[in-house]
Order: sequence, then C-alpha cells, then structure tokens
Amino acid sequence: MFSDRSTILITGAAGFIGSALVRKLLKKGEKIIGIDNLNSYYDPNLKKDRLIEIEKEVVGCSGAWNFYELSIEDDISLSKVFKIETPNIVVNLAAQAGVRYSLENPSAYLKSNLLGFGNVLEACRNNDIDHLVYASSSSVYGGNHNLPFQESQGVNHPVSLYAATKKANELMAHTYSHLYQLPATALRFFTVYGPWGRPDMAPMLFTKSILSGVPIRVNNYGRMQRDFTYIDDIVEGLSRCCYKPATPNPSFDSLHPDPATSSAPHRIFNIGNSQPIDLLSFIELIEKTLGIKAKKDFQPLPPGDVIATAADTKALESWIGFRPMTTIEEGVKRFLDWYLDYYQA
Repeated sequence: MFSDRSTILITGAAGFIGSALVRKLLKKGEKIIGIDNLNSYYDPNLKKDRLIEIEKEVVGCSGAWNFYELSIEDDISLSKVFKIETPNIVVNLAAQAGVRYSLENPSAYLKSNLLGFGNVLEACRNNDIDHLVYASSSSVYGGNHNLPFQESQGVNHPVSLYAATKKANELMAHTYSHLYQLPATALRFFTVYGPWGRPDMAPMLFTKSILSGVPIRVNNYGRMQRDFTYIDDIVEGLSRCCYKPATPNPSFDSLHPDPATSSAPHRIFNIGNSQPIDLLSFIELIEKTLGIKAKKDFQPLPPGDVIATAADTKALESWIGFRPMTTIEEGVKRFLDWYLDYYQA
C-alpha cells in the first residue's frame, strides 16, 4: 500500500500538534504537504514561528515540504491541493479548538469542525486516499465519570459544543469508512502540552500568570484532574498510526457493537499519558521549576468543562506497540525551558 516515500497531507500544519508532526515526518524523509489558514484564534505570529521551525528542519534533511495557506472550509481550494499533490496519507488536525470559546462563537465550530471536516472526507474519497488519521478529543467522554476512559465506553453525553463536533467527526468518518471503504483512524487526545503549545491551554496560561505576578484562575476550586500528555508522545503515536491503516474488526458483533471498532475500516484510540495529576499539583510543579509562588484565584467549574480525565491506552499499545512514556516532571521542565527561551529571549 505504501511506497518507500509517502506523500502525507497534514491540515492544521502550523498548529501546535500539526507543526510537531510535520517536523518528525520530515526527519523520516517523507514529502509533507501542509495546509493551515493561520487564523487569529490565537496569535498568528506563533503559528508563523512554528512554520519557520519547519523550514529549518527541511534544511539538511531528505524530506520535502510544501505549504498552502487555506481553510479546509474552502472545498474548491482544498480539492485542488489534493489533485496537485496526490497524497496517499492524510492527517486532519485542522479544527476550531477550545471548549470555552465554543460558548462565545459556536458558528466557528460548525464551520471548521463539521463543514471543514466534511470537505476533508470528500477529498479523501475522491482521491483514493490510503489512510485518513484525524484528531478527536478526550472531551467526547463528557459527563462520563467512569475513569480511566476506555474507547469501549459510550460517548453520548458531551457537555460542550466542541466535544459534540468531535463526536460528530467520528460518526462522519465511520460513515465514509463504511460507504467507501476509506481506512480512517481517530485519536482522542488527552490534554496535550509542551514546547510551541497553544496560548489558551492551561500550561501556557499558568506560566504566563506566574511570571507576571497575575493570579491564576483555578477552576472548580482546584478539584480537577487532567491527563497531561507530552507533545513528543502524541506525535510518536500519530506517526505510527499513519503507517498502519485502520482495518475492519473481524470479531465485530453487530448485536453487541464495540464503539471503537467496526465491520468497516475504522478505529478509535485514546492517546494519553495515563497518569492524571491534580490541577493544584500541576501548578505546584510549575512553581517549583520556576522558583516562583503562584497567586491563585479560585473559581467554580465553568460551563462545558469536565472535572477529570484519564486515558486507558491499552488498545493503542496493542495496535502500534507504543504508549506515552514522558513523565510530567520531565515534560514540564522541557516546556518551561522552551517557554523562557521563546518568550523572554
């Protein structure tokens, strides 16, 4: 199915996870086609700096890189890129991210996460793509409090529009797998952090507040847990999944269906560190590493948020022989080293 050198199209290529995946695959010598609309959900300069890092990676490596600034909502332009570049693997990481922002601007989620993802599926169908890997989220587990989360559990109770669109993506992709035999793999990411992270995520917000002496907003009065997962572990799992297309489950029982597999070539996996940490302990770790005590502003649980996440990753480990291994202590140190270098240089 795959030649010695794959052509991999990555949407959201200037994003946190997308840019890290691009750099990793370039080192493997792959031809990478990047798509991103460089929108202003957060500072576009950070996205442009990630692209500069990619350009640095291209120098001296055997991989090839081509970038298109466009939105996946633009089906005509997206289709043209597929026709010109003829990818055989597609990784969809483009999406409107953020749980709380979905309360302010729901239309952005409907356009990008539903219409845009639909356009990606159509482009894959019309261009005989060998494998689609796409981002889902731990947020799909919603009101489920049965930890650790397993892919076999139901995800019928999302508590945010963002989560609902990610569940919709899984349903949409499964339908294309069933109707058109498109191999598709969903990865449910658990609280990704690390260098080049998104400014709206907790590690970046906490660090910025501590360094500037501004109180940290601590939701649910600190009674929260998150399964923080380091970026290098995420992209390792992503890259391995690229080369192992989803297949039908030969033991699939339509009378007792497994939500994570199918009679179609569609699979769903958690990817998380499987070591959830209390939010206050996470803040203490940043404080200790920086040598600065945080000011804290304790607040109730915001609408759309969940109290705890924890990933069961046995299925992923069985599928690709990998599970995230970076400890929270090592990951936070690497993140803070980058943060201080990037923002305070």
